[in-house]
Amino acid sequence: MIAAAPGPMQRRYEKMQLILYQRDDCHLCDLALLELARAAAPDFESVFIDDDADLEQRYGVRVPVLLDVDTMRELAWPFDADMLRLWLVAGG
Repeated sequence: MIAAAPGPMQRRYEKMQLILYQRDDCHLCDLALLELARAAAPDFESVFIDDDADLEQRYGVRVPVLLDVDTMRELAWPFDADMLRLWLVAGG
């Protein structure tokens, strides 16, 4: 079976720089990871805020939060795969 070439949306996604802010032992963060996988989101960096005072102050209990580094747009929990795809398209 031959894989289809990536479409324009997938190419845009691949160029995005994303950070997922999360905490250790966070069940909502685990759910967010599942939704990212379901949405076939591009690669992202995981940053744990537990030991960073600045990030703790900024995000506190709002985690998980997905950040588009280029636009500084944030997608805060709760989100599902459909919401995530729409958010990604809007940033592309």
